Amino acid sequence: MSLTESQLEHIRSRAQAYLEQVVETGIQICAIPAPTGAEGKRAEFVASLFRERGYEPEIDALQNVYVRRKGRHPGPIVMLLAHLDTVFPAETSLNVVREGDILRGPGIGDNSLSVASLLATLDMLDELKLETEGDLLFVADVGEEGLGNLCGARTAVDRFRETLGAVLVIDGSLGYVVHEAVGSKRWRITVKGPGGHSYGAFGTASAIHGLAHLIVGITSLEIPEEPKTTYNVGVIEGGTSVNTIAAEASALLDMRSTDPAALQALADQVQAIVKRTAKDGLQTEITVLGERPAGRRQRTDPLVQLAASTLRWLGMEPRFTSSSTDANIPINYGIPAVCVGVTQGHKAHTVEEWVTISPLGTGLAQVVRLAIEASSLVKK
Repeated sequence: MSLTESQLEHIRSRAQAYLEQVVETGIQICAIPAPTGAEGKRAEFVASLFRERGYEPEIDALQNVYVRRKGRHPGPIVMLLAHLDTVFPAETSLNVVREGDILRGPGIGDNSLSVASLLATLDMLDELKLETEGDLLFVADVGEEGLGNLCGARTAVDRFRETLGAVLVIDGSLGYVVHEAVGSKRWRITVKGPGGHSYGAFGTASAIHGLAHLIVGITSLEIPEEPKTTYNVGVIEGGTSVNTIAAEASALLDMRSTDPAALQALADQVQAIVKRTAKDGLQTEITVLGERPAGRRQRTDPLVQLAASTLRWLGMEPRFTSSSTDANIPINYGIPAVCVGVTQGHKAHTVEEWVTISPLGTGLAQVVRLAIEASSLVKK
């Protein structure tokens, strides 16, 4: 449907009235531990909130939560995705503190308030009796963080791939339009050898020495600045004691790029280094821990332009950017997709995380308008 000026103004004003509801719901969601791979309790809670609204949610084997809101006509659907999981272990204190216009708490912005906004979007559409051309599919998904490998988004998009017209991901910061998907390959590189006594077996190849040589080789690679391509050795492990020649050592490697070809070229170079590094008495192996596909939607893409114009309607100049989000999956499939946020956050992925409350009404108005007009867009 085409929104009138009166409807648009009503959406803006009513979204402000939902601000406290989003805050309260976000705090409730945040209080339930949901480390990647163990999102079940949070999924059940979110499903119960959908039931309170008169909907019948479905929870799949991964713990994705689905609710479908019917549109006027059959045809392409618009999926709204907000991830449930956090980077924090289950034992982390998840207390959220409100200080004026600030909410402090681990996971409050990434991504509890986004999930709360998903629910508020449904509420506003129902309250204002706003129809969409096609169905809207609301999905609170799992496995977005860390080594979750976007498994929740992948499962949801694969399931509805044939009928998907567009995907709106709610994550990140208000004012940004994520239209480029930063792909990644995450490997564990392991070096093994016979080991031995540091003095008595001196000269025996050490797994740690071999790993160190391998890492130096990676850091010597020439990496393109455009498209931006990166690598990082984030964890190294190995050895037994100071006077033992290491029999095993490993490193966790993260490689990223917005361009699939550049990412693969980097992976091929690293693989060659790993093979070369094996000396007499040492063996190397690569274990794939995760892969996130890369890709992009052009700025001229109608959905990207819609997201940008919606921000301008709200008085913000859009900032186009790249990131690794649930949007990677539909973008890689060639399905129109963007990722947008509902407020500004700081210190994400730390226990000192905090967000600003006052922009939430604006962020919610953005999502409501996007959901309605994206549905009309994919019908054309």
